[in-house]
This record gives sequence, structure tokens and C-alpha cells, in this order.
Amino acid sequence: MRRIYSQPPRARRLPVTVLGATGLVGQRVIALLEGHPWLELAHGVASERRVGARYGEVVRWQVETPPPAAALDLRLEAPEPSGDLRGQIVISALPADEARTLEPRYAQAGALVFSNASAYRMDADVPLIVPEINPDHLAALAIQREKRGWPGAIITNPNCSTIGLTLALAPLQRFGLKRVLVTTFQAASGAGYPGVASLDLIDNVVPYIAGEEEKIETETRKILGGWAGKRFTPLDADATRISATCARVPVRDGHLEAVSVEFARRPQPAEIITAWREFSAEPQRLGLPSAPQPAIVYRDEPNRPQPIADRLTGDGMAVTIGRLRPCDVLDDKFFALSHNTIRGAAGAALLNVELAVAQGRAG
Repeated sequence: MRRIYSQPPRARRLPVTVLGATGLVGQRVIALLEGHPWLELAHGVASERRVGARYGEVVRWQVETPPPAAALDLRLEAPEPSGDLRGQIVISALPADEARTLEPRYAQAGALVFSNASAYRMDADVPLIVPEINPDHLAALAIQREKRGWPGAIITNPNCSTIGLTLALAPLQRFGLKRVLVTTFQAASGAGYPGVASLDLIDNVVPYIAGEEEKIETETRKILGGWAGKRFTPLDADATRISATCARVPVRDGHLEAVSVEFARRPQPAEIITAWREFSAEPQRLGLPSAPQPAIVYRDEPNRPQPIADRLTGDGMAVTIGRLRPCDVLDDKFFALSHNTIRGAAGAALLNVELAVAQGRAG
């Protein structure tokens, strides 16, 4: 699938640098930039041993569509900022350990760094953004620049499973979320490439993904919480309890989540479904190029959502929900599905860039 953008192009498309350009998420970013009406690929950054090589010569392309022709001749650059990068857009697809070292250097040089990595997500001055839920959290950038003395900044998107969960929960906050239990069935691509060895996943489920459960529990509180002018106000851990269990399954793309919820005021099933189907937020109102219309799709069939059937809903940017039913332990339960390398990674970073541009914070 190649994304077809319907919006008219800007007079000047903004140049984008991709850190970790040869990795799986970096490839997704490059694929999604092709034909983007606001943004264009300008620079690709990879490891030192690949500096100067043509992108097409070294990348092991894993996206289902062919690599953009414009990317194939791109000469890969060193993982170090060069010169004054004020106003430049950088999308980081780096692993967390590399991101912790490199991303601040780009922010110090003036770049706006939109990061997929977990390194800075939970920092008290770093916005963790799902544009449909907490666009106001971008106000933290002023605090971040003041505190760190950077002309640039770091903006993060959440863990791939957290994004699907928070989008499913956000419309339900009106009913008062008291407890959330989530079990994830996460695709192999979520581990990157080469990731989990195929012989470990064939005929198997791996009931452990390092750090994943903690990320879902803590990141969800930050995203669904507020911004109080100078600080984030996460969901209170006593008022809203969240528990996650994560497993890796033999699926290529698409994270499926089984969610049970308890409410302060238990709604009728029709109210829940209406809340999902009517959910629309700032990205949809602004008509951001990557914003799904709608953001949430509820399926009535008893056997949906399924990764192979539903992961590309909304060009891979929408969350598909189904099987809403009563829960004997809590109140209600359902399944939610999102595409982990599009909505959960590359597409999430791209939507964050678009939000910042629309708010006048980038470009």
C-alpha cells in the first residue's frame, strides 16, 4: 500500500532528515514521505560504516511497497549534526540507546526532533503526543527550551501498543475510567529487523517483551492526563489503575489488544459505540495530511478486528475496535487493533510533525 495524499501541496515543502534511515521504522518514514504535500525527504542518517553510501545500495527494504526512487540515490550522512539546524525537522527512528545520545545533539543544534524512541518520553519537559488526544501538550516545548537551553526541542510519540490503547480509551474518559486491563498480541515487526528469530515465533507465542508492559502503563497516564501550564498532570494512579500484559505473536504487522475497562459511571453499550464512532479531534478538524478520517472504526462483526483484514484501515492510521461485550470482572471488554509500524511508529511521528507545522511550531 502506498499512501495517496489528497491535500494540495504547500508552496514550499519542508525538508526532513531521517535518523536511522535504513531500519524498519526509518524505511516506513521514507515510504510515507513520498508524495507528502507538506514534507519531503532531504537527508538520511545511518551508522558510521554506511556514511557516503547510496541508500539503495545498503538498505534491506522491508516495506511492502517499493522504495521511493528519490531515496535510492540519497547519500547517507554521518550521525552527527552539522551547522545551525534552527527550524529543521528531524524524524528519529533510532533505538533508545542511540537516541539518548544523538537526539539532544540535534536539538542543541536547533532542530525539532520528532522521536520514535523511548529515551525521553517520560521526561517532565518532553511532550508525549497522540495528536487526537493531547495536542495541547506541545506547550511544554517552551519549558523544555528554557530548562535545557536548546534552540530546538524533542517531541516524542508513544510506544506502538500505547497509541492504539489510548486512542480506544480517549473517547471513554467521559464515563470516568477507573480500571483498565489490557493484554497485547504484538506483531513480529514491532521488534524491528531482524528482531525475534523466526524459529522462536513459528508455532509459538512469546509471553514477554522487555519493558513493554511498563511503557503502556506509564505512557498511557501521561497521554490521557493534562497540561497545567508548566507541568504535565498524569492520570492519578489510585483513581485510574492500569495493568498490561504483553506477548509477541507470529503476525507480520498489526498489534491486537484485548481490553477490559471499569467506569465510574457504567454506560450503555450503545453509548460506548457512539463515543467511538463520533470521535473526532484536532487532526481531523485541521485536515492534517496523515490524519485518518475517522480516527476510530468500530466493526459489528463477531470476528473482527483481525490484523490481516483491518491493519490498513485509514491507510494504517486508524484504530479498529470490535467485540464490545459485558465483562463479569470489570464492566465491559473489547478488542482494538492498530498498525504498529504506521500508526504506532512512522505515521505517528509524521502526524506529530504535521500538528507542529499546523500550530506554527515548525517550518
